[in-house]
Amino acid sequence: MSMTERELQLATLNAGDGRKPERIPWMPRLEIWYTAHYLAGTLPPEFASMRLAEIQKAVGVGKTARTGHVFTSRNKGVEVHERREGLLTYYDYVTPVGSVSKLVKRTPELDAAGIYPLEVEHFIKKPEDFETVMYIVENTEYFPAYEQFIDYDEAVGDDGLPMIPVGDVPFHHYLEVFTGYEKGYLDLFDYPDKVERLLETMHQVLKEKMWPLAAKSPGTLFLHGAHFSSETTPANYFGQYMLPYMQEFADYMHGYGKKVAHHADNDTSQIIDLLRDSRYDMHECFVTKPMVPITLAEGRKALGDDIVVFGGVPSVILEKTTSDEQFEIYLQEIFDEVKPGDNFILGIADNMMPASMMSRVKRISELVEQQGTSS
Repeated sequence: MSMTERELQLATLNAGDGRKPERIPWMPRLEIWYTAHYLAGTLPPEFASMRLAEIQKAVGVGKTARTGHVFTSRNKGVEVHERREGLLTYYDYVTPVGSVSKLVKRTPELDAAGIYPLEVEHFIKKPEDFETVMYIVENTEYFPAYEQFIDYDEAVGDDGLPMIPVGDVPFHHYLEVFTGYEKGYLDLFDYPDKVERLLETMHQVLKEKMWPLAAKSPGTLFLHGAHFSSETTPANYFGQYMLPYMQEFADYMHGYGKKVAHHADNDTSQIIDLLRDSRYDMHECFVTKPMVPITLAEGRKALGDDIVVFGGVPSVILEKTTSDEQFEIYLQEIFDEVKPGDNFILGIADNMMPASMMSRVKRISELVEQQGTSS
């Protein structure tokens, strides 16, 4: 009896236990493509009456399962006020020590594809805001949601393995959410004590409140960290502010038999050695040339034999701008590189976009059956 999609992924993640996957798992993310065409009424006729899970099965791919949660959270003692003006949404967070605000902006293009709006103003705008954000962090409460996750896990079944998002690592969350990248680095120069105190608080709150809920949950694979980049999280800052946290988190989760992953949909060419040293088990949606400087071969060589690479198919090669001949050549290079298939999950980096051709996904499914076996 052939391995199920879930068994293929588990065998890949646990390659050291002696059980090898029968073939390379093929797990493309089709959600954006599906949502965009569903909302526009442009799904191909053969899929018009199907849900996403049915389409995934029809084209021979595993079910991506990234929306299950093992905990919920809330901010105690914080009032949140929301105000909408057209495509803009203002959020005010009121605490006993002060108020902070953020602004997010939708666009028709993002709405059409079902993609989250853009955050255009961040919480920390002036030095006093650090104390308010610190209060919000310290007063974040976490609650287990194990029964809900079990229901979700059972619904995914043998068609995939849930990868459970548990938020971002502190330094990158600080940059992306609290300040924005440019201001985040400027504040690190201008107010190093404030920034480092906030980062340490974030670290301790997550370690004390979130880590145990994740580690003791019924989940197997956890996604902690996303969008790390050679440009926005360069090696010197990554090594100082991110690597120690990632190592500690990975070691903690491994102590409970869990696996951890990072969402690697960015240029990792200058931080790849640090990602290897993070002790994470998998780098997911690993994006490669022609979208970023690094190739799949370079990435796998740098990460070594013990880390799973999940990716390999740049989304642009699924579009008409890449000729059929170029597409076939690229795919053959992928399969030649990953033979015999250990420590590799084939996926699209980052998503199948609305302009992608489903015929090419089907073609990859054919090649996985023909060339993706471990024999």
